[in-house]
Amino acid sequence: MASAQWPCLILALLSYLAASGFPRSPSRPLGRQSLPEGVVDSIEVYSTKISCKVTSRFAHNVVTTRAVNRADTAKEVSFDVELPKTAFITNFTLTIDGVTYPGNVKEKEVAKKQYEKAVSQGKTAGLVKASGRKLEKFTVSVNVAAGSKVTFELTYEELLKRHKGKYEMYLKVQPKQLVKHFEIEADIFEPQGISTLDAEASFVTNDLLGSALTKSFSGKKGHVSFKPSLDQQRSCPTCTDSLLNGDFTITYDVNRESPANVQIVNGYFVHFFAPQGLPVVPKNVVFVIDVSGSMYGRKIQQTKDALLKILEDVKEDDYLNFILFSGDVTTWKDNLVQATPENIQQAREFVMNIHSQGMTNINDALLRGISMLNKAREENAVPERSTSIIIMLTDGDANVGESKPEKIQENVHNAIRGKFPLYNLGFGNNLNYNFLESMALENHGLARRIYEDSDANLQLQGFYEEVANPLLTSVEVEYPENAILDLTQNTYQHFYDGSEIVVAGRLVDKDLNNFKADVKGHGAINDLTFTEEVTPEKIILRNGAAQSTFSWLDTVTVRQDGLSVTINRKKNMVISFGDGVTFVVVLHQVWKKHPVHQDFLGFYVVDSHRMSTQTHGLLGQFFHPFEFKVSDVHPGSDPTKPDATMVVKNHRLTVTRGSQKDYGKDVSSGTKVTCWFVHNNGQGLIDGVHSDYIVPSLF
Repeated sequence: MASAQWPCLILALLSYLAASGFPRSPSRPLGRQSLPEGVVDSIEVYSTKISCKVTSRFAHNVVTTRAVNRADTAKEVSFDVELPKTAFITNFTLTIDGVTYPGNVKEKEVAKKQYEKAVSQGKTAGLVKASGRKLEKFTVSVNVAAGSKVTFELTYEELLKRHKGKYEMYLKVQPKQLVKHFEIEADIFEPQGISTLDAEASFVTNDLLGSALTKSFSGKKGHVSFKPSLDQQRSCPTCTDSLLNGDFTITYDVNRESPANVQIVNGYFVHFFAPQGLPVVPKNVVFVIDVSGSMYGRKIQQTKDALLKILEDVKEDDYLNFILFSGDVTTWKDNLVQATPENIQQAREFVMNIHSQGMTNINDALLRGISMLNKAREENAVPERSTSIIIMLTDGDANVGESKPEKIQENVHNAIRGKFPLYNLGFGNNLNYNFLESMALENHGLARRIYEDSDANLQLQGFYEEVANPLLTSVEVEYPENAILDLTQNTYQHFYDGSEIVVAGRLVDKDLNNFKADVKGHGAINDLTFTEEVTPEKIILRNGAAQSTFSWLDTVTVRQDGLSVTINRKKNMVISFGDGVTFVVVLHQVWKKHPVHQDFLGFYVVDSHRMSTQTHGLLGQFFHPFEFKVSDVHPGSDPTKPDATMVVKNHRLTVTRGSQKDYGKDVSSGTKVTCWFVHNNGQGLIDGVHSDYIVPSLF
């Protein structure tokens, strides 16, 4: 279910509950016994757990809450869960007295009527509603019979976005009462390796958080656990209400040996791209600000505070202008001006004198801003290697000039013509946000709702920081046409510092072992191309139908059913089983540009004394001593390397003395040892011919 649909949908457990006439459990009077701590209005929520599993930026989250009705009459229990707006629900269930009922998605009015009917008949039913800020709030109401237990379980998933250099996972914590078993647990696995991991809570001090929080990361794995005791949950040492009310945020980033990383699984791929260290592309920014009468007071003051702060961060290479609109449209300057110290000071004075009045003329204000940006580009009044952005802030609907949303949208699209993005900020709730969002998306931008809270100015500043540092413009990600079937968005107007481009697709050949990906874009100094050669060299472990896939870039140990497999990154794989039998598969790497030789695997046995005399093959021939004799040492073709005669397996062979590196003790440099080299690919020494023992492809 897409997040955009949530406000008009209600998730209800009615097809199984109401339709089947789920009976109420018989009343079980509890008498006047003392109730456990944490019981509110006879309802005890005794367990809440949020379990998060993150793999390659994709989060799978399960929220489980368990409660019991300790009253002697039926009670309605409400669960509040807040989810990120970019997430989608994959499962929702209620379990009442051990019986599980799955939820269905229904139209809001239909679900609401069915829910009210079920409650009026004393049946157990659930309802989900949406509202919220960064998160969508889902309220699940359940009518629970006396003495009954109920378990609420909601599963949702989301692709974590990189924001200001970190992947962020927001979890809303709001149990509303003390909970005996409360826990947040997150396990993170990133194939690139985790470089940083942190967690913070808005509702507790760092000292208290530290006593209930554990976090760790090593290599590719990270773990976060927040498990406050009852005493740690209290708002004061003697209080019975909970202080757990706010945001719990987990942030992390990954190692980046190169700007791009491609992962392939079962014929699909995901391409992550986030270059670092590039110079910032200069910006040409026009701020289009609503100063209509509805912005009077706190809104206009917060807008001015945000703009003054933004002016402190504008770079001198940038160009800017302000357009104010109410019933009329006014501009600070006739054209874009460079952000010199003198101009920035004049801009501050202009912003401080902004006041609200009149109606709302969105159409003319946007067209004026677009015309200004187009003119600056056409007249070469801004740097050639710069990028244009238009940012509009409004708190209401257009009510003067062109007021039809569809016509305004058409006019704006025709004026921009795909040349730069439009970002729309909607202040408050009294506006047509769908219109602002649709218009922004149609013009390669996005919309953001600014909430009427004390931190509205910080919300405005935070948005600007996201788009303040473009590193690339006109970004295009290209793949071989004959290798890719399906592809998500692969062109972007801008790449901003601290963010990440993610492209996913399906391969024509799911067994494809290499393809090339090119990322092209315009930088501040020159055009750039990043090429990623994808070669998924796989290590596949099979156990019946089960299969695990790794690569030579991994460092991991797997143990199962008496078998131990350890992969040492880019070096070797050690396999042990039975009574200590150990094999080593070594990755022999050669110079990448060598015209003939390629990387290859060598298969070696560490504990040869444990192998029977029946063991054969290339290695099996040498597990146990065999007879050989070397004689007639004489000068060879190379004066530094004498030849000799070796008698082995009833064959007389000419051998040459030389030296070889033994890496058994010194894995980095090796130890030089002398040995006899057998000619003709070992003919006469090995059984058969050498090609019998070389496997070019295992599958």
